[in-house]
Amino acid sequence: MAYIRPQHAILLKRLAGPRYFIQIVAGPRQVGKSTLVRQVLDHIGLQAHEASADDPDAQNTAWITQQWDMARVLAQGNKRKGAVLVIDEVQKVPRWSDAVKARWDEDTRKGIKLKVVLLGSSPLLMQQGLQESLAGRFELVRMQQWSYAEMNAAFGWDVDKYIFHGGYPGAARLVRDLARWRAYMRDTLIETSIARDVLQMTRVDKPALLRRLFELGCSYSGQELSYTKMLGQLHDAGNTTTLSWYGELTSQVGLLTPMRKYAGQKVRQRASSPKWMVHDTGLLTAPMGISLAQARKDAPLWGRVVESAVGAHLLRGARDEGYEVFYWRDGDREVDFVVQRGGKLTAIEVKSAKVRNAQPGMAAFHDAFKPARSLLIGDGGLDLERFLLKPASAVLA
Repeated sequence: MAYIRPQHAILLKRLAGPRYFIQIVAGPRQVGKSTLVRQVLDHIGLQAHEASADDPDAQNTAWITQQWDMARVLAQGNKRKGAVLVIDEVQKVPRWSDAVKARWDEDTRKGIKLKVVLLGSSPLLMQQGLQESLAGRFELVRMQQWSYAEMNAAFGWDVDKYIFHGGYPGAARLVRDLARWRAYMRDTLIETSIARDVLQMTRVDKPALLRRLFELGCSYSGQELSYTKMLGQLHDAGNTTTLSWYGELTSQVGLLTPMRKYAGQKVRQRASSPKWMVHDTGLLTAPMGISLAQARKDAPLWGRVVESAVGAHLLRGARDEGYEVFYWRDGDREVDFVVQRGGKLTAIEVKSAKVRNAQPGMAAFHDAFKPARSLLIGDGGLDLERFLLKPASAVLA
């Protein structure tokens, strides 16, 4: 039996219930959005019309109208229960949200029992459409890379395997063949996400520079690297403003985030050098060309991979659970993560194979900002596996 993600219950309840809202299922590529919707449709037993905007004919809103009309036929043929319309990659259709709004409002006036599910892997255009046209008409189901708890339940992975390979379910059966796993991560995930979800959907004047920034940022995951220093390593003319914008794009598509330094003041946070953090550790380890056993033997490297796993876990929960993630540094004193939820701060230090002492950074941060909670994750502190098994918010102040 296929693994059922937690979002299954949310979407099932909404589609099986009497209230009508447009269901938006959004998240990065290859995290199981389409599979989730098919599982839910199997449960509710309603007739459904499914279409994908990857279709070459999906060039304008007339295509959406055509799909909608076919779903209406199903709904009108089953007037008591209605039907479901599912459109995948809807953000690829120009002015998609205006077309959806017009059809949805018309169905509402006429009492047509058509439930609508829209899937999208480009948060940039999905969010734009939701804000401009569909306010008050939709509910969001956000999906991200799989957690350790999910990969453990679905594939039996232990914590080290998850830390090294990450949480993309499609890659799980390839990890015994490292060459195939790396090719999948490079071609199916990274290149497709950048080419289709960023370059085709947003104006990027220097696509080669964005790709190089992504590669460099992933290789520095868990480390601080200023945009000025990055310019010195990138073989393309650019400026720090351009790099900052490209970093924001890779963050919005759920791949790589330039974390800001916590300073207590928004202006100073924006001006700080970022600490780069992947949203999935496979994005860090796949390009390295080494095995899990080799990574475990390299203590400093393994420490950075573990820190990136903790960072990815925190970032994945940030939007849904209502908090922000930063880092902090003052000279040689550092705190790996600072999480701000409401008016409370949680300082988090990760310790695995690191040789530096975590306490001076924690002590200095505590004196400066008085966090409500200070946590050590790993050796001598909260068990790493236990931390990754639960939602990140469970340990936050």
